[in-house]
Amino acid sequence: MALKQTAERAALNKLIDYLDEDPVKHVDKIMDLINKLVPDNVFPTQREAFTNVIKSRGNWYDLIMRIFKLNPEMRTRLLKTLIVDGNILAWPEQEQNRDKYQCNIPWAILLDPTSACNLHCTGCWAAEYGHRQNLSFEDIDSIVTQGKALGTHMYIYTGGEPLVRKTDLIRICEKHPDCAFLCFTNATLIDEQFCQDMIRVANFVPAISAEGNEHTTDARRGEGTYKKIERAMKLLREHDLPFGISCCWTKANADAVATEENIDWMIKEGALFCWYFHFMPVGRGATAELIPTPEQRERMYHFVREMREKKPLFTLDFQNDGEYVGGCIAGGRRYLHINAAGDVEPCVFIHYSNANIHDVSLLDALRSPLFMKYYENMPFNDNYLKPCPMLENPDVLPRLVAESGAHSTDLVEQETPEQLREKTKAAAEAWSPVADRLWTDENDPLYTKRRDDRTQGMAESDMHKFAAQGRLLKQ
Repeated sequence: MALKQTAERAALNKLIDYLDEDPVKHVDKIMDLINKLVPDNVFPTQREAFTNVIKSRGNWYDLIMRIFKLNPEMRTRLLKTLIVDGNILAWPEQEQNRDKYQCNIPWAILLDPTSACNLHCTGCWAAEYGHRQNLSFEDIDSIVTQGKALGTHMYIYTGGEPLVRKTDLIRICEKHPDCAFLCFTNATLIDEQFCQDMIRVANFVPAISAEGNEHTTDARRGEGTYKKIERAMKLLREHDLPFGISCCWTKANADAVATEENIDWMIKEGALFCWYFHFMPVGRGATAELIPTPEQRERMYHFVREMREKKPLFTLDFQNDGEYVGGCIAGGRRYLHINAAGDVEPCVFIHYSNANIHDVSLLDALRSPLFMKYYENMPFNDNYLKPCPMLENPDVLPRLVAESGAHSTDLVEQETPEQLREKTKAAAEAWSPVADRLWTDENDPLYTKRRDDRTQGMAESDMHKFAAQGRLLKQ
């Protein structure tokens, strides 16, 4: 680490210590102090938002105060890793490498430690993968080491059920204390020892998969799963450990998911965040029947925004929130996915690739033909409520795969992008007029931003790319 960055890291860590000392007393001063240390071009929108949150003393301020009630044995170390190493110091390095290598550099890397899972959830392609594929400890360590060299300090485990490999995952946490690790988990393997390990390493946070109430959760994940999830959350709560909820919403559960009662349940159980994932009909055996209707998706659009104004819970809707990040974030633009066989994929839902981490470096994978097609063609739609090259723009993915010569990486039964398109085309056509109406609604609080802001939540490196391409974003 360069001398300047070492000094900056030490100074920022002291600010975290200062805030942690007396959060209520010191919180009003913290953003002024951070702004003196951090360059103006590093997360300016986010820093302004945090300043406003603190001043408002509203629901998001309440969420910040909830964070400072976490277990003191691990809380400060987690905040330092997440805020300082994972974001403030990492982002400028990522931006520098995006310009240097003329390709996408991810903010986060998703990877599957294993294809094995102890559940068989409806609508999850991983349920069909079996137990044969695994990334070794050395594989995961190499991915993290290569990622850090590019500035990536955020890692997210998917699967399969990652906690099948929890011993190795904790070892990775120990080896890379300057990285933060999030784990999508069904929670059934969380026990007392796991909680003690979380306290000890202080850089591992679970995101528990749950959808709505006991009926909707058990219907998709199997009878008795809901009670196991509640037991795991109780255990985490008793140790004052951070966790969140990962919710796949479908046509079948959307009406139960999008309720204030469900949000209140998450908060009562101790969750700090909820990530909503739109059902994707990925895999030959997946059906399009579970894709939410346009009416359900519009309701979710309004519901999430309403809850953000009321509840002390950080929520992200990965399909409807594209406008905050300039559309699709896959293809390494903000994240990529590496499956249990080592295939480097643009997205956890896009099972096509030209590169395997066992054969090429991470940087070479980011510069492989399919990833470069993502880089050159993003965003895929000027309406960022239609971000995805598969779900809302179903003709795009087959073209990218054909032009790049990518192959299917499905671990069970290969599916062509044309076959996938047939499952998403009708939903895309149905959603398009709704998305256009929402996007051009002059009464929407974000209308002026949509009309006037050319960046639309994009980074400086994105704008540099557009300038090099001679391409201007439409207003």
